[in-house]
Amino acid sequence: MWIKKVNLNNFRNYNKEEIYLDKNINIFYGENAQGKTNIIEAIFLGSMGKSFRAKKDKEMIKLKEENSRVEVFFEKLDREGKIKIELDNKKSVFLNEIKLKKLSELLGNLNIVIFTPDDINILKGGPQSRRRFLDIMISQLKPNYMYNLSLYSKTLEQRNNYLRQIKEEKKDENLLDIWDEKLADYAINIYNYRKEFINKIKERIEKIHEEITNKKEKINIEYLVEFKNKEEYLNLLKQRRKLDIIKGFTTKGIHRDDFTIYINDKEVNIYGSQGQHRTAILSLKLCELNIIKEETGEEPILLLDDFMSELDENRRKNFLKNIKDTQIIITCTEKFNIENKKVLIYNVTNGKIFKEE
Repeated sequence: MWIKKVNLNNFRNYNKEEIYLDKNINIFYGENAQGKTNIIEAIFLGSMGKSFRAKKDKEMIKLKEENSRVEVFFEKLDREGKIKIELDNKKSVFLNEIKLKKLSELLGNLNIVIFTPDDINILKGGPQSRRRFLDIMISQLKPNYMYNLSLYSKTLEQRNNYLRQIKEEKKDENLLDIWDEKLADYAINIYNYRKEFINKIKERIEKIHEEITNKKEKINIEYLVEFKNKEEYLNLLKQRRKLDIIKGFTTKGIHRDDFTIYINDKEVNIYGSQGQHRTAILSLKLCELNIIKEETGEEPILLLDDFMSELDENRRKNFLKNIKDTQIIITCTEKFNIENKKVLIYNVTNGKIFKEE
């Protein structure tokens, strides 16, 4: 799988731009705030139907413009395709010029793995960032996962609203059983997906991490969840019901689960050095690449936004050594050479892209 071309119209700081990509490595370099990350964001939008950094779609529309369009032309083993995203008062998504009714219909057509500077903090930050990592990976491969996640979120919001009504308006708390049943059904589905993919990571991450660290570190991952079946989940909600009513929100559930990375039997988020955090994230991303390839039979596209600045030369080499036959799109402040690799280089200046010979 690879992206042949990306067209941008009124997207972020781009007026109109047509970007042709190479099957191998593509480097976009330039000073900060010139539009390099906007290219990565446009491709991510084409894959996931949403941005990895904008809270609202309108933030991606060029200033003083009313609409925006992103087109991604890609090629897979068995076919060519085109994804078009139009942004104005609402978002419209097209696959091969056919308008999609649901965002989940887009997922899986253009598989990507993304690495941004913020990803360094996945293990340092709160559980939300780690769940997001799982959500992005799983939803590309199992669109039904995102559907269950959406239903769970809506039901959770309804339950939280009713919890506040019980507290403020003395509503019947027994009616919570309705939402508890629904939450439990969706939660078990989500749990099964997450457990499956954590196990897939477990199968790969130790060997990958050994290669990156030259066998100096041993890594492990543990999924942290407080239930294993529907009955346990319902009991958990009932045990916390009084506290939930007092607080006005659901304090336990699949929306609170997490995973922990251990290096040499120590929790990285507590005891790990900055270098160990970086290397652990590299291992996770390589696991993601391998899992997507195994599930789909095709290499996903690797997006590295300002990635090289976070790594020393040795880690860069060890990371890239593990990547073969994958289209890579890199943004950075200075161009650099990659040994024995074919590279297409662009300079990005003030929303304009210039190919270098």
